[in-house]
Amino acid sequence: MMPGTDAAARRYGVVMLPGALPVVTATRYVAPLREGGSLPGLVEADDLGTYVAKFIGAGQGRKALIAEIIAGELARRLGLRVPDLVIIDLDPVIGRHEPDEEVQDLLNASPGWNLGIDFLPGALGYDPLGWAADAGFASRVLWLDALIGNVDRSWRNPNLLVWHGDVWLIDHGASLYFHHAWTRAGTLVRRPYDAGDHVLAPYAKQLPEADAELAPRITEELLGEVVGLVPEPWLAGESGFAGPQAVRDAYVTQLLARVAAPRGWLPEVAAP
Repeated sequence: MMPGTDAAARRYGVVMLPGALPVVTATRYVAPLREGGSLPGLVEADDLGTYVAKFIGAGQGRKALIAEIIAGELARRLGLRVPDLVIIDLDPVIGRHEPDEEVQDLLNASPGWNLGIDFLPGALGYDPLGWAADAGFASRVLWLDALIGNVDRSWRNPNLLVWHGDVWLIDHGASLYFHHAWTRAGTLVRRPYDAGDHVLAPYAKQLPEADAELAPRITEELLGEVVGLVPEPWLAGESGFAGPQAVRDAYVTQLLARVAAPRGWLPEVAAP
């Protein structure tokens, strides 16, 4: 068990089950990262790791962090590379010397549990002009993005990093848009995915093969495992639900329904 896990879990009355995301404690706020609108920050933790922290008090709040976990961990289980995720227990006092008032306000609005994404030092942003994606890889990524409704992997913002010769998927907070309107979620199950602006669409020449490979792997057991990684406090108090487990069940039901055949939501791609 990682440093900080026991104390942080007790603070929120949560029992950390086997397979849960590790909980670490933030020890130093290093710098804001201004590439994204949610103002993530580079944070050091008591496990000696450095993380890109996504804060509960930013933008879409807990829904964006929930999407990061479900989409990211689903990608990992489908064989795609995603930086390791942790829960960061944050005391806003670590940012007391940060001169930016916007950062101070964000930290003060985000005490307790936030999301940490392992920092990949020296990673470069994916450049589609300099690195033609393998058709199999591109097809698997596009298939996943279509399943989760990820609208944020465009030419302008690929959300792909090249690190040690491999391509890593990042920033999935804009996925799972259905959880912003649960009362309408059922009507979105078959919504087609628009891949017109997807950075990997020109290379995704094996989408039928990716569908045949990946769709059978999206099982109730797999989804339950992934959704089970979301911290209970982030699911509490959701309008229309009896409690956190009911919310978890709703995510599983929604994604299972979407993956069920026929999958008319898959985009069409040009033949090889």
